[in-house]
Amino acid sequence: MHNMLVQPTADELATFTPDMTILNAGCFPANRFTKGMTSSCSVDLHLGRGEMVILGTQYAGEMKKGVLTAMMYHMPLRGLLPLHSAANEGLDGGVTLFFGLSGTGKTTLSADPRRSLIGDDEHVWTDTGVFNVEGGCYAKCAHLSRDKEPEIFDAIRFGAVLENCVVDRDSRTVDYSDLSITENTRCAYPLESIPNCKIPALSPRQPSNVILLTCDGFGVLPPISKLNKEQVVYHFLNGYTSKMAGTEMGITSAVATFSSCYGEPFLVWHPLKYAQMLADKLEAEGASAWLLNTGWIGGAAHGRRCPLKYTRAMVDAVHSGELAQAGYKMCDHFNLSFPVACTGVPAEILDPAASWSDQVLPWRCRGLVMGHRDGAWCRDGQPKCPFLYGNVAHHTSSAMACTGWFDCHAS
Repeated sequence: MHNMLVQPTADELATFTPDMTILNAGCFPANRFTKGMTSSCSVDLHLGRGEMVILGTQYAGEMKKGVLTAMMYHMPLRGLLPLHSAANEGLDGGVTLFFGLSGTGKTTLSADPRRSLIGDDEHVWTDTGVFNVEGGCYAKCAHLSRDKEPEIFDAIRFGAVLENCVVDRDSRTVDYSDLSITENTRCAYPLESIPNCKIPALSPRQPSNVILLTCDGFGVLPPISKLNKEQVVYHFLNGYTSKMAGTEMGITSAVATFSSCYGEPFLVWHPLKYAQMLADKLEAEGASAWLLNTGWIGGAAHGRRCPLKYTRAMVDAVHSGELAQAGYKMCDHFNLSFPVACTGVPAEILDPAASWSDQVLPWRCRGLVMGHRDGAWCRDGQPKCPFLYGNVAHHTSSAMACTGWFDCHAS
């Protein structure tokens, strides 16, 4: 956590009183025979006392996510929007937020040599800009290479903490392709390890672009789509991505998964509270919004994951303003508008229909749409978001009067 949190100065420490204390017992187990316990692993958070107790797990990520959970509680009480997101800033001062679940590309895409890194995972959107909750990055290391992710690769040096990575005892080199311990290999390093980071990690500018990340393992979502405000709220509430074969025990093919606000385990208030705040921010600041699919082209069975160079080219086109002026085509199955051209990206990559036969694509799309209908956001008996995609349910043009619907349902 020394790498992951903001480090105070000596003057700040002189008058420092901790807002939160984390007691981590590592592998020392919880008593699973206690009433209500089903596991020897226990992670407990007392928001009133500002205490967190961790028993029976050595996964370091529990600590940073405990801090995020505390922020998810305290920040809305102050009218501030906490987000499971990355953020960076361009030379022109334009700020981009990247929302997404683990494995969708927040850390990779926010580490851009032409932009200043604010942070890779936890931020708060305020009336005066954006600030990072943390002082470090927690990057995935599976198959890491200097060729594909040079900023992250070079950040792993003396002082960085590797988690579950395999190291050759003789050469003392790390084999990032060896996932024999777990697929979830990680490294924690301070922000200062990224040459173009922002210290302090904040921006006084309002975000000009909001990018929602998903890793679609079914190969049917466009690689990038432009969203209106209602679509942003819908995708934010659903938090869709795919679990891929080999990433978890028992997962042998792509499985749709949903996590409200791209961080359901960390939410303290009702998801609609965060969604209402996001809708208000988008309305007030006029940020452009995009759905970026870092997943498969043509499906996991016979296709391939969208090459990182194409994904980066699409993000570059967002930042340059190219996609704001591009021509668009409608993906009817999902009511998403995708660009017909983007510099550095082949046209057939942009259109998912180019990777499927006319007979197979509707069937694959229908499966994902039904997955959204059956498995998407619903909590506490509340109705699901009152519109769905394209020709399967209500059209987005008559989807919802966003503010009115939230006024009736938010708590």
